[in-house]
Amino acid sequence: MHDLMLYETAVTATGAGGGRAFAPDGTFHVWLDEPSELGGRGHGNTHEQLYAAAHAAALLAAMRSLRTHGHPAVPAEATVTARVGIGRREGNGFALAVTLEAHLPGLETAAAQALLESANAICAYSRAIAGNVTVTLALA
Repeated sequence: MHDLMLYETAVTATGAGGGRAFAPDGTFHVWLDEPSELGGRGHGNTHEQLYAAAHAAALLAAMRSLRTHGHPAVPAEATVTARVGIGRREGNGFALAVTLEAHLPGLETAAAQALLESANAICAYSRAIAGNVTVTLALA
């Protein structure tokens, strides 16, 4: 739960199998499809790609927010790559696995690792899936 809502957005998804997702205000629009490995045509963005983009961006933003809490500044060339996999759960349903790999050029390994772990602890996406999704943190 949150104490104070700072921002809210809406995106609507349509279609079965393939379709589209869009923001009613017109600022976001993507075509959706299942990956060919899961029976789709592979002609649109997958749910996993959308989640990976959002989680990577959120983790990078969380890193930047830690500058005022004693962590080093995030280098301008920093990147976060999120790898999201989906598989079947034993018994029923599906599960995700996420790897978050940070490239923090110019930072010493110990400082980069501490920054990555601290950012993961405050990142809204990381917190939302904690205890439910296997997450691996790595430095590039």
